[in-house]
Amino acid sequence: MSLCFLGYGKTTRAIAAKFGDGFDFYDDRCEQAWSDEAGNRIFPSRDFDPSRYDLEILTPSIRPDSPLLGKAQNPVSEYDLFLAPEKIEALHSSAHQNHPSFTIHHSPSDATRPRTVWISGTNGKTTTTQMLTRLLEHHGALSGGNIGTPLAELDPAAPLWILETSSYTLHHTRHAAPDIYLLLPITPDHIDWHGTAEAYAADKLDPLTRMREGELALIPKGLKLPETDAWVVEYDRNESLERFFDLDASRLRYRAGFLQDALLALAVSRTLFDEADYDLLNSFALDRHRQEEVTDARGRLWVNDSKATNLDAALQALEAYRDRRIRLIAGGDDKGVDMEPLIRKLCELDAELYTIGSNSERLTRLAQKHGLPVHSFTHLREAQEAIDRVLNPGEVALLSPAAASLDQFPSYAKRGEEFLRFVRDLSEI
Repeated sequence: MSLCFLGYGKTTRAIAAKFGDGFDFYDDRCEQAWSDEAGNRIFPSRDFDPSRYDLEILTPSIRPDSPLLGKAQNPVSEYDLFLAPEKIEALHSSAHQNHPSFTIHHSPSDATRPRTVWISGTNGKTTTTQMLTRLLEHHGALSGGNIGTPLAELDPAAPLWILETSSYTLHHTRHAAPDIYLLLPITPDHIDWHGTAEAYAADKLDPLTRMREGELALIPKGLKLPETDAWVVEYDRNESLERFFDLDASRLRYRAGFLQDALLALAVSRTLFDEADYDLLNSFALDRHRQEEVTDARGRLWVNDSKATNLDAALQALEAYRDRRIRLIAGGDDKGVDMEPLIRKLCELDAELYTIGSNSERLTRLAQKHGLPVHSFTHLREAQEAIDRVLNPGEVALLSPAAASLDQFPSYAKRGEEFLRFVRDLSEI
């Protein structure tokens, strides 16, 4: 069976390495053919001839409107390749053996394949994946997927894979299904990729269509569910999770969105092993740039939530600090998402908005429309300087941009570091 890879990325390179390297890749960013150190051949997209291959393995981020994908005859996602190999082989088997070093049975068989928990949603996927892995690592659980470890690099002998699962992966996956599906709350995101908010939500719910009777799906209330055989438990408030899974939120140190992430991780632990280890979960340290609190020399609170690259994450941060006067820094590349819910939320609170980035003017107009106090800037430092002049103890200066950083920074981490550097400099004055 011959195959190629569409997109030269971390996931596809890991798969090629697992199956022996020496494969053909086609990538939209490639201008001229070249070979990497593993012997893989990388070609421009224009050179792709689907008649030469039996399978095309996809990088998760390949766009639905990509010309490469439009030409592909048998596209296969990473999840389908490793979690439903027998279905891929049955659907795409061929008499051609143009690449004898590859066999799909390098993937684990159905009898020995790890159980999987897929975790998706708009915000909190990484944190919840990390929390659940912390709870279950003594049972041999491994984490992978969008969190950074491709499935090709996970140990197939492990009893449990906990997979952070992006909407891109869900869109391209047609055969694999989780043993447990945990969907965190969703709000419109990646609209420039999915096309519409409805298409984004449909991709998030698609695993339900392939799940079997008795397999748990934890789903936020209010979504239009597809027909499914799964055991669906819908949740909204934290109290509903506490009642259904016999949990106690008061024993957890987290708040707002992180508290719900923790409860959902405990719900899965309770389902799989009838365990709820609060002490172990409370020892988990959140990633940097997620509601990272620092205090300046004057005792004033500054919060670096630069990883809040979408609307839902920023709304959760606002909820966490609703008991204070909030001076919110927001803005950047919002990917076309409607930001009015952010403005309406701020209007409910004691808050002022400081806009930055490429959508600064649009955010300013929205705030003015709703009568919200707003201060418009281009750069992060300018906004922080303005806040520094008025910030009082008891208030909070919150960087929770509700937008990606790439309009001004190479990453959300660099944006967060600049925010923290300003606060540190204040302490040295």
